[in-house]
Amino acid sequence: MNVEKRKLLIPIGAAAKKAGISRQSLQYYLMVGLLEPTEVTPTGRRMFDGKAIERIRLIKKLNDSGYPLRAIRELFLEGRTDLKGTKR
Repeated sequence: MNVEKRKLLIPIGAAAKKAGISRQSLQYYLMVGLLEPTEVTPTGRRMFDGKAIERIRLIKKLNDSGYPLRAIRELFLEGRTDLKGTKR
Protein backbone atom coordinates (compact mmCIF):
# COMPACT_ATOMS: atom_id res chain seq x y z
CA MET A 1 0.00 0.00 0.00
CA ASN A 2 1.41 3.38 -0.91
CA VAL A 3 2.30 6.03 1.66
CA GLU A 4 -0.61 8.31 0.69
CA LYS A 5 -3.22 5.58 1.28
CA ARG A 6 -1.52 4.46 4.49
CA LYS A 7 -2.02 7.94 5.97
CA LEU A 8 -5.78 7.55 5.51
CA LEU A 9 -5.93 4.36 7.59
CA ILE A 10 -7.11 4.52 11.19
CA PRO A 11 -6.89 1.93 13.99
CA ILE A 12 -9.81 -0.12 15.26
CA GLY A 13 -10.81 2.14 18.17
CA ALA A 14 -10.93 5.27 16.04
CA ALA A 15 -12.74 3.39 13.25
CA ALA A 16 -15.40 2.17 15.68
CA LYS A 17 -15.89 5.67 17.08
CA LYS A 18 -16.11 7.20 13.60
CA ALA A 19 -18.68 4.56 12.55
CA GLY A 20 -20.76 5.11 15.69
CA ILE A 21 -20.32 1.70 17.31
CA SER A 22 -18.31 0.34 20.22
CA ARG A 23 -14.87 -1.15 19.78
CA GLN A 24 -16.27 -4.45 21.07
CA SER A 25 -18.99 -4.43 18.39
CA LEU A 26 -16.40 -3.86 15.68
CA GLN A 27 -14.27 -6.67 17.07
CA TYR A 28 -17.35 -8.90 16.99
CA TYR A 29 -18.10 -7.93 13.37
CA LEU A 30 -14.55 -8.98 12.50
CA MET A 31 -14.80 -12.22 14.45
CA VAL A 32 -18.03 -13.36 12.77
CA GLY A 33 -16.75 -12.47 9.29
CA LEU A 34 -18.85 -9.40 8.48
CA LEU A 35 -15.77 -7.52 7.29
CA GLU A 36 -11.99 -7.56 7.25
CA PRO A 37 -9.58 -4.79 8.14
CA THR A 38 -8.26 -2.81 5.18
CA GLU A 39 -4.74 -3.62 6.31
CA VAL A 40 -3.03 -5.43 9.17
CA THR A 41 0.32 -3.94 10.18
CA PRO A 42 3.39 -6.12 10.78
CA THR A 43 2.70 -5.71 14.52
CA GLY A 44 -0.88 -6.97 14.11
CA ARG A 45 -2.76 -3.66 14.33
CA ARG A 46 -5.97 -3.73 12.30
CA MET A 47 -6.36 -0.58 10.21
CA PHE A 48 -9.44 0.70 8.38
CA ASP A 49 -10.11 3.17 5.55
CA GLY A 50 -13.15 5.27 4.67
CA LYS A 51 -14.74 2.47 2.65
CA ALA A 52 -14.53 0.15 5.67
CA ILE A 53 -16.12 2.83 7.90
CA GLU A 54 -19.04 3.09 5.45
CA ARG A 55 -19.44 -0.69 5.48
CA ILE A 56 -19.49 -0.71 9.30
CA ARG A 57 -22.19 1.99 9.24
CA LEU A 58 -24.19 -0.08 6.74
CA ILE A 59 -23.93 -3.18 8.96
CA LYS A 60 -25.11 -1.14 11.96
CA LYS A 61 -27.98 0.40 10.01
CA LEU A 62 -29.15 -2.99 8.72
CA ASN A 63 -28.86 -4.53 12.18
CA ASP A 64 -30.75 -1.62 13.77
CA SER A 65 -33.48 -2.14 11.13
CA GLY A 66 -34.02 -5.68 12.35
CA TYR A 67 -31.72 -7.75 10.15
CA PRO A 68 -29.78 -10.30 12.20
CA LEU A 69 -26.00 -10.21 11.76
CA ARG A 70 -26.09 -13.71 10.28
CA ALA A 71 -28.45 -12.53 7.50
CA ILE A 72 -26.24 -9.50 6.83
CA ARG A 73 -23.19 -11.74 6.54
CA GLU A 74 -25.00 -14.10 4.16
CA LEU A 75 -26.07 -11.12 2.03
CA PHE A 76 -22.44 -10.02 1.71
CA LEU A 77 -21.30 -13.58 0.98
CA GLU A 78 -23.80 -13.99 -1.86
CA GLY A 79 -21.32 -12.19 -4.06
CA ARG A 80 -22.71 -8.67 -3.83
CA THR A 81 -19.53 -7.43 -2.15
CA ASP A 82 -16.37 -8.92 -0.71
CA LEU A 83 -15.54 -8.59 2.97
CA LYS A 84 -13.67 -5.35 2.33
CA GLY A 85 -16.71 -3.82 0.65
CA THR A 86 -15.47 -4.06 -2.95
CA LYS A 87 -17.98 -5.20 -5.57
CA ARG A 88 -16.92 -8.37 -7.33
